[in-house]
Amino acid sequence: MATAAAASASEAEAEPKAEGEEAEAKEARTRRKVLSRAVAAATYKTVGPEWDQQEEGVSESDGDEEYAMASSAESSPGEYEWEYDEEEKNQLEIERLEEQLSINVYDYNCHVDLIRLLRLEGELTKVRMARQKMSEIFPLTEELWLEWLHDEISMALDGLDREHVYDLFEKAVKDYICPNIWLEYGQYSVGGIGQKGGLEKVRSVFERALSSVGLHMTKGLAIWEAYREFESAIVEAARPIAGFLSPFDREQTFDSQLEKVHSLFRRQLAIPLYDMEATFAEYEEWSEDPIPESVIQNYNKALQQLEKYKPYEETLLQAEAPRLAEYQAYIDFEMKIGDPARIQLIFERALVENCLVPDLWIRYSQYLDRQLKVKDLVLSVHSRAVRNCPWTVALWSRYLLAMERHGVDHRVISVTFEKALSAGFIQATDYVEIWQAYLDYLRRRVDFKQDSSKELEELRSAFARALEYLKQEVEERFSESGDPSCLIMQNWARIEARLCNNMQKARELWDSIMTKGNAKYANMWLEYYNLERAHGDTQHCRKALHRAVQCTSDYPEHVCEVLLTMERTEGTLEDWDIAVQKTETRLARVNEQRIKAAEKEAALAQQEEEKVEQRKRARAEKKALKKKKKTRGSDKSRADEDDEKEWGDDAEEQPSKRRRVENSVPPAGEAELGPEADPGLSGSSAPAAAEPPSEQKEQRAATRRRDVPRVLHDSSKDGVTVFVSNLPYGLREPAATLRPLFEACGDVVEVRPIFSNRGDFRGYCYVEFKEEAVALRALELDRQTVEGRPMFVSPCVDKSKNPDFKVFRYSTALEKHKLFVSGLPFSCTKEELEEICKAHGTVKDIRLVTNRAGKPKGLAYVEYENESQASQAVLKMDGMTIKENVIKVAISNPPQRKAPEKPEARKAPGVAVVPRQIYGARGKGRTQLSLLPRALQRPSATAAQAENGPAPPPAATEVPKMSNADFAKLLLRK
Repeated sequence: MATAAAASASEAEAEPKAEGEEAEAKEARTRRKVLSRAVAAATYKTVGPEWDQQEEGVSESDGDEEYAMASSAESSPGEYEWEYDEEEKNQLEIERLEEQLSINVYDYNCHVDLIRLLRLEGELTKVRMARQKMSEIFPLTEELWLEWLHDEISMALDGLDREHVYDLFEKAVKDYICPNIWLEYGQYSVGGIGQKGGLEKVRSVFERALSSVGLHMTKGLAIWEAYREFESAIVEAARPIAGFLSPFDREQTFDSQLEKVHSLFRRQLAIPLYDMEATFAEYEEWSEDPIPESVIQNYNKALQQLEKYKPYEETLLQAEAPRLAEYQAYIDFEMKIGDPARIQLIFERALVENCLVPDLWIRYSQYLDRQLKVKDLVLSVHSRAVRNCPWTVALWSRYLLAMERHGVDHRVISVTFEKALSAGFIQATDYVEIWQAYLDYLRRRVDFKQDSSKELEELRSAFARALEYLKQEVEERFSESGDPSCLIMQNWARIEARLCNNMQKARELWDSIMTKGNAKYANMWLEYYNLERAHGDTQHCRKALHRAVQCTSDYPEHVCEVLLTMERTEGTLEDWDIAVQKTETRLARVNEQRIKAAEKEAALAQQEEEKVEQRKRARAEKKALKKKKKTRGSDKSRADEDDEKEWGDDAEEQPSKRRRVENSVPPAGEAELGPEADPGLSGSSAPAAAEPPSEQKEQRAATRRRDVPRVLHDSSKDGVTVFVSNLPYGLREPAATLRPLFEACGDVVEVRPIFSNRGDFRGYCYVEFKEEAVALRALELDRQTVEGRPMFVSPCVDKSKNPDFKVFRYSTALEKHKLFVSGLPFSCTKEELEEICKAHGTVKDIRLVTNRAGKPKGLAYVEYENESQASQAVLKMDGMTIKENVIKVAISNPPQRKAPEKPEARKAPGVAVVPRQIYGARGKGRTQLSLLPRALQRPSATAAQAENGPAPPPAATEVPKMSNADFAKLLLRK
């Protein structure tokens, strides 16, 4: 290839310009042809002989002819035009991918697609550069490495190319444990046996392969056999000339080589591997001497060990990837046995399929830090961990500690810390943690016996930079610094006071801490007091406690007690009098504030109770009025029936409106629930018992109910029944509409829609199936749209027996791979949002949040394939504008909803016990004032009755309004 390039260059200088351009084009086509052949060879090697070369058109016999025919002028115009269009399309896609990577270099799929297209186009230089860039950012999988290696092996022409391939193999075996790559490495090194040091190179590669994967019970056998075949081939090559050698030369060459093969057999038979029996039989056949008893004992011992490991290996073979739970059980088993080599191997095997699980990396690195303590191994694992999970701050902190523990150069540690800052953590507190780890490392470097040193100045500048970084970078991104308690500043102040004897600087830092909203907390003042107590003087201690008494709002009694204790021990009479006066004044003010707060809370509680009583009276009055109208209507109906009997009219000729009511009685015993009954949260409830009605009520009820048998809900069938709610109230035939939907899951026994006494559909029903498995499948229909409204499908559970049962299909905990998007325009569709999100990673699912009517709320949840993609999406999408709406994007972490507390009474001196108001899940509002205009407030019960008819006289006179002073007198009267 280099010769062809040189020839092309010389022709370009000697011939005219047109011929030079033609030569360059020919050279480019030749390069593409060579790479295409390499791709074909690699594909054939990977897929195997089943791949039909004749169908693909890359057979070695006619490859040159096909290439010549494709490049000649005899090609048909249609074929040439099609190839040109396809090539132009690929070039445009390559440009798009390169532009996308310039924006987001952490787009894994974009790297893979770019390498694939460049490989198809035969761009040798570009595909090498693309692979090199990807390998610098991400660890490559076994498949990507093998593809790269096969391409480079196919184009290696001289010794320099072979060294380049060796370097690639060294990089490949460092990313993950890959038996196939080690096997390729050993086989490729055999091809360079003729070079200087080639034999030693082959043996070195195979020995390293055995150390890495030789214990692999299912894939280690191939490495052992390849190594043995290589050594056996040398024996067979030396056997013909062994008889002509002197005894000394024979011992030095042939016998020593024969002993190498024996040694490989013995080492392999001492390790529990699959197909050990076949290896033992092969050794018996190959060996001219009887097998030693020690080898047989080791072989039997390995067989016994194999039986212990087989259950775990078989579990892995039967399970599906990523098999994390199976690997965890295997790791626990190996940890109990305690063999370091096997523990390391099982960790490496688990990480191949679970490389994005930070907890697994943490457990592996922790084992290496505490048990093996081998520098190169420990640092290699830590480095790989942060490359696989760069968003996990715990891995970076452990990496810095490991580098310090093994004496890594300070500049290297500083560079690693800078990489950690740019890793893109998903929480503000993560940045505080990584800064604390780095500052702790810098503090341990300082020799505080010296008044001033380079390390001390570096530590102080790092503290200042940390505070500035949290204030600007972190607070701008997360709207918080992540350090509300100023832990970094507290640590700095302690170092200045205790180690540097610089109390002036420590006091300045504590003043800054208090100005950041911490002055109201007693513990912050006591920390400052203790620091002054240990390294300051009494005057500053007294000053700090006086300020604490005035500022503390959470535990002022405790601060006052500390001040009085100090003055009782060290102060003068004047100091004692001042302290007593200040503490009494402060505590009196605090008690006054608490009394006012209790009065306000009592007033709010009384107002709430009055509102509840008003609502109860309004409902009672409305119910009485409705009952009165109902009685009048029934009397009028009886009068009409008497008239019909008197005049002899047929009932069918005068259809009554009650006929519709008669055909609308709820089946399944729903009529017995009464008009005010309501089902449980997501299931059936026992029918309420009713008093036996009079004969007249039974006759009137019979005229309104359907002529269908009553079927009570059988709670014993809850396992095969689902509860369907949020259905449209205007659904005419609910059973006929819902049955086809649920029959897609399995056999449906019955669909029982629930109707009111008037015959109106109440928006929910029960669906009973033949089998419980079908009912579980039916739960997947939850949120499916029925006539424009999302249908809620939940298990049928009796709420009276399970009061705490709730159904919510989505997680309410922190999910680092899922994003919460707010501020979306209501017109934004799922497809439009997916098109925006997939530019930052692989989108697994998108859920647009809607209300009960199916209308969008401007919120969405976007689930990515892993945490890294989600963190990058937050950085790129937060603050983005979509259809003139600025959206907010954050990691999904819903706030924990607290159950409403029971009303409690707050006891204060001189204050009566008043029930505390129960607030909602979001707690007490800032003002508790009604901000709704009077014109929009709900009309009172009296006004509502006036609209429907004559209002009855009010039940009670209106209570005059009372001022806060009146309430105080009322409370203090007792």
